[in-house]
Amino acid sequence: MLIDKEKCIGCDKCHPYCPVGAIATVEWEGGMVSEIDQEACVECGTCNERSRICPVEAIYMPELKWPRVIREYFSNPNASHPSTTTQGRGTEEMKTNDVTGRYTPGVAGVGLEMGRPGIGTSFRDIQAIAVALAGLGVEFEENNPVSALMDDIKVGIFNPAVLDEKVLSAILEFKISTDRLGEVLQAIKKAADHIDTVFSLDLISRVEDDGSIPVIPIAEAAGFSVRPNCKTNVGLGRPLFEEARK
Repeated sequence: MLIDKEKCIGCDKCHPYCPVGAIATVEWEGGMVSEIDQEACVECGTCNERSRICPVEAIYMPELKWPRVIREYFSNPNASHPSTTTQGRGTEEMKTNDVTGRYTPGVAGVGLEMGRPGIGTSFRDIQAIAVALAGLGVEFEENNPVSALMDDIKVGIFNPAVLDEKVLSAILEFKISTDRLGEVLQAIKKAADHIDTVFSLDLISRVEDDGSIPVIPIAEAAGFSVRPNCKTNVGLGRPLFEEARK
C-alpha cells in the first residue's frame, strides 16, 4: 500500500486501522502527512479497500509484482492464492479430513498458524521451523500455499526470493505418525526460540473407539496447554473418504 502525499491531509485517521502498525506521520514539504513503511506493510488492504477510512482517498494499492505480491495473498482475505485458488490463507486445512481422508488411524496432523495481527511473520521464520521439522521426516501438505513456495518440500527449503517477505499469517501444515508426535512437538518448542514471531498449534487425529483423542496426552506431556477449541468431522463425506482409501 502507498499514500499519495500530494493528497494526504495528515488527519492520521488511517493509523489505527493498520494491523502491523506500518503507518506513521512524517514531515513532508513543510507539513505533516502519513507514510506507509514498505518493509513492515503486509499488503492486507485494511487501510484502503476494507476500511475506506481516508477522507481524500490518498491510500492506494500499486501494482504488486513477484515476490512482494505474496504479501497480499497471505494477508488480504479477499485475495486468492494462485496455487490453490482459495481465499484467506488458502489451504483446505485439516477440517476437511472426513472428505479427503488425509488422516488415518495412527497418523497425527499438525498445523502451525504462524504470525498474528500486530506481529506478522516472515518466510525466513517459517523456513526455520520447516527445516527443523523436515529433518524428522514430517510430510508437508502439498495442497497448501506455504508448501507451494518451497523449492524442496522434502527438506523445507523455500524459494530464496520469498524469505524476507512479511505476511500477516501463514499456516505450515503437515502430518506424522502419532508415535513420533511428541518428538515433533519438542522440536517445535526448540525451534521457536530462534524465530521472531508467535504461532498457534493445531492438532488433528482420529477419535479412538472409546472416545479418547490420542494427541491430547502427547501434547500435554510435551508441555503444551490444550485449549478446548475444536472442530469435529462427523463423517458426512464418508463416500469420498472411502474412495480416498482405495
